[in-house]
Formats: sequence, C-alpha cells, structure tokens
Amino acid sequence: MKPLSLFALPLILFATPVLAQDLTAAETAKVDAIVNDTLAKTGVPSASIAIVRDGKIALAKAYGKQSETLSDTQADRPYQIASISKQFTAAALLLLEDEGKLSLDDTVAKWLPGISGGDKIKLRQLLSHTSGLQDYWPQDYSFAAMAKPVTPQGIVDRWAKKPLDFEPGAQWQYSNTGYVVAGLIAEKAAGKPLLAYLQEKIFKPLGIKAIDQDKAIGPAFPQGYGRFALGPVRPETPPAAGWLYAAGELSMSAADLAKWDIARINRSLLPADDWEAQETTVKLTDGKDTGYGLGVFAQTRDGHLRIEHSGEAVGFISENVVYPNDKLAFVVLTNSWSAGAAAQIAGKLAATFLPAPAATGDDARAAAKARLVFDQLRGGVLDRSLLTEDANYYFTPTAIADYRASLSPLGDPQSFAARGGSALRGGFVIRGYTIKYADRALNLSTFFDPASGKIEQFLVTPSGQ
Repeated sequence: MKPLSLFALPLILFATPVLAQDLTAAETAKVDAIVNDTLAKTGVPSASIAIVRDGKIALAKAYGKQSETLSDTQADRPYQIASISKQFTAAALLLLEDEGKLSLDDTVAKWLPGISGGDKIKLRQLLSHTSGLQDYWPQDYSFAAMAKPVTPQGIVDRWAKKPLDFEPGAQWQYSNTGYVVAGLIAEKAAGKPLLAYLQEKIFKPLGIKAIDQDKAIGPAFPQGYGRFALGPVRPETPPAAGWLYAAGELSMSAADLAKWDIARINRSLLPADDWEAQETTVKLTDGKDTGYGLGVFAQTRDGHLRIEHSGEAVGFISENVVYPNDKLAFVVLTNSWSAGAAAQIAGKLAATFLPAPAATGDDARAAAKARLVFDQLRGGVLDRSLLTEDANYYFTPTAIADYRASLSPLGDPQSFAARGGSALRGGFVIRGYTIKYADRALNLSTFFDPASGKIEQFLVTPSGQ
C-alpha cells in the first residue's frame, strides 16, 4: 500500500466542497468515509468526485493531495479524464451527421486516404472499436516514443497503416488509433479543430470548462502520480504533447463532467436519437453483442441501465458511471494510475445511492419462504416439503441441530433483506439475503427450483459486514 506519509495532513482535512450539498449530513459522512478509506488503502493521493441525484449535482468535492505545488485541495480543478473523452468525440460525429456533413456509414477511405482497410471500415466501426485498426497505446505506462511530441497524422502513419488485426466488424478490440482517425475525419467535416467544435456545440452550451490536457500541466493543476510495485509514490513525468488527441485529450473538473451526465439523463443538448445511438450496443458480424456503443459501455445490471467509461492518462485514472433511468451519476477522478481507486469509489457510491432492484412477485414469495425456513431452522424443525430432494439430503439431523444451536441464541434478526438481484445458474434461480443482528450479520445463499418453487440450496454463513 502507498505510505500515508505522502500527505502532510490527514486526507479528511483536505476535503473541500463546492456547490450546495443536497445530501444529508449522514450521506455526506458516508461519502467522505468511502473516499478517504479507499485513498488510504490504495495510496492514491487525491480524488475529486461529483454525485448526480435526481438529475442535479448533489455533491462535488475533492479530497487529498492534488500536487506537490498546490497548498490546498479544490473541487473545481481539472483532472485529465483521458478515454472518457471518447464519448465526446463520438458525439461530435453524431452531430456532424445531424448537420448532413458526414454519415456514420461512410467509409474511412472517403475521408482519409492510406488507412489500412479504409475502403471497408465504416466510421461507426471506429467509434465502436470494431474497425480492426491496431491500438497505438495498449500499455499502462509511457512507452519510449511518448517522450517526444506527436501529431495525429504521426500516429496514423505509424499505426493506422499496419495490417488490420481483424476484418472490420468481426471482433471487438479497444483501439485508441480508431479514435484518432475519427478525430481527423471530424475536423475535416467540421472545417475546424475538434476541440473548437466541441467547445461550440457542447461545452459552452452546457457551461463546461474543458481544456486540452496538454495545457492542464504545471503548478496550477492537479499532478499525476505513480509507483513501482509497492514502492514510494512519485510524481509522473507527463508525456510530450499530442499523444491522446481525440482518443482522450480532455481535462475538466468532476462537476463539469457531471453536467454532461445530466444532459445524458435529461436527453438534452443532443437529439434524443443521438443519445440512443451512442448507448445502443453494437453487434459483431457473428451476432455477438459487444456491450459497447459509440464511445460508452452500456449494460443492464440488476434492472438498472448503466452507461460507463473509464479513462487512463499518465498519472491519472478516472471513472464516469451514469444510470439514466435512475437519474443518478457518479464521477470519480483520481491522480494516480497505480491503483484502481476510481472504480472502487464509484462502485461503493453506486451501492450506497442506487435503489435496490424492484422485487417481483416471485422474489417476494421467495423471500417469504426463505424467512420461513430460516425461522424453522432457528427452532430446530424443518418442513421438508419446502425442499428439493438434494436439499433434504443436505439437511441431516446433525445439520439441523447445528443450525438450531448456532442460530437460536441470536434471537430475532433486526432485518432480513435481499442482497442484489436474482440470477440463473444450473437451472436454478439464485437469490442472496443479508440477515442483520445488533452485533453481527449473516449471509444466506438460496437456490430455488423455478418449476416447483422448492429450495435446492439454503446456506447460512458469517458476513464481513
């Protein structure tokens, strides 16, 4: 773990809020605990977060040490968001299509000569990572060439003219190169630099202050950090100019990125069909779903639509997760690329604020049956008609006696609640429950036979809560 001696003061003393806090005091304390604990355990110097609830920014706050030169911590400072920028590049092409200046079904060759497979690759395949163009930066470190400045054309000449890794549309493979090509095409169609087009069409209308990450370097900006294995935390040397371009060139604050998330939730600024196009996952030529749309991952978890993308720049990792139907979003920007604090914090925030999946009638009946069997076992009796043949085999007299001896002294639980949604495995419906007492918690794992409604598995284990 990264040594806490990196900090001059405890992390909590650096936490500085911006904007009105719409969270309760208890919720804010929970967020503080999540962020500070994760930073301490991972050794990441700082995090800047924004929480969107009910389609509004409920909290924007920064924690920890943002650089060697900044004496305080401010939530309005821009972090390098890296590949989260890809959704803005994709939005630019969608808007240019709306303007009739290009079509996502155009081939690359129509716009740029000399690209491998350019006569077969469609623009939408650049945006969905299905083009076959080789990624120019798959490493999680700065490679030698990054010490010298590069132009988008320089990246194209070195990587986009290699043989394709696969036929366009046949596979999904993350490719920063494809986004550099897409950015060059966007500039040709728009007749201006990509960032200028984004400023005009997206950032200024939304009140977002976005800058080129190559200019977000120096004593006034958050600094990137790294470490070798479990060694000391060290400031990273930024790459030379030009290396991220349309694949990840943006820097902005967490609150500014949250404004974009709010536009996604409200289906504002962009036409509704553009948002839908960006979030519709692409299928390969064999019919397999990639789980990726145009610049974002899209999936449904426990009944919640989740639009997500992370970003990695030299010394920075960011995470942006939007739940459009729940009007929730979580932005987490961190200044170290040596630990996964950003994703960990975002996941814990989602677990805290995301509504539990709505229970179906089957879920409610299953929960009632699970509680009934639990209470029976506490009392040392068991209605075996509720169990399958295998479950009856499992519950020997010894098992029932041990359940009674260990559970009965605990008394009545304070709560008995479903944990997450249901899932299928081996022909059974899996459901989990958390059983809480004043001084402990238990986990209950159940398998239900969907045909008979009988219980195939009923296992009580200690919980780490």
